[in-house]
Amino acid sequence: MSQTPVTPAKVKTLKIDGQDVSGRENETILDIARESGIFIPTMCFLEGLSTVGACRLCLVEVKGISKLQPACVTRIEEGMEVVTNSERLAKYRKTILELLFAEGNHVCSVCVSNGHCDLQTLAQKLGMEHVHVPYRYPRRSVDASHARFVIDHNRCILCTRCVRVCDEIEGAHTWDVLGRGVMSSVITDLNEAWGTSETCTSCGKCVQVCPTGALFEKGKSVAEMSKRREFLPYLKQMRGNGNGSNDRSNK
Repeated sequence: MSQTPVTPAKVKTLKIDGQDVSGRENETILDIARESGIFIPTMCFLEGLSTVGACRLCLVEVKGISKLQPACVTRIEEGMEVVTNSERLAKYRKTILELLFAEGNHVCSVCVSNGHCDLQTLAQKLGMEHVHVPYRYPRRSVDASHARFVIDHNRCILCTRCVRVCDEIEGAHTWDVLGRGVMSSVITDLNEAWGTSETCTSCGKCVQVCPTGALFEKGKSVAEMSKRREFLPYLKQMRGNGNGSNDRSNK
């Protein structure tokens, strides 16, 4: 049986921060920036998972387009000129971070992920010193019904990493999002307690990809919850080689 020949992706040339770069037509601005050593902040993006453009921290300026564009989902174009670092972008990114902090109840000094938190690290890197918007102080629950893990909704920023890794890598689809807007929250199964879930395989992938202290292992105290994400690039490569997308052997 003959195989259909694969047409190679076309190469596009563009400029990022005045630097001449190139990439395949199916790559994004974020892909090319990272390959070129150019820093663009992200929170919802994680290599090995699908991109959703949820956090908007990766916004960049593209010449000829008035609106800021999310680098993680914007495909490169021939002759595109991109700016990743400007006064306008710095203001937007700090504001986004401030909103993330204000929408939840983030107390770094007592968090299990203190010193190992992507949100905390990015705030320090981008020079966010204060929150200039009113805190919401929402009343959110903590679910410790699982035998091994805990979810603290006070620290969740709705990046949906847990939802995507459970669906795309583990194949269980235990996690999902309930509600809309400011009332949204991640849930297990049909909004049941995590410990009663019949779909959860207790693999811990959702815990490992969480960028904050929202998902953590029981028995961890302040600053002890570090994350291990080495399995994601490997599983992504395996999927690309046609060896299956829902691999449950890497728990």
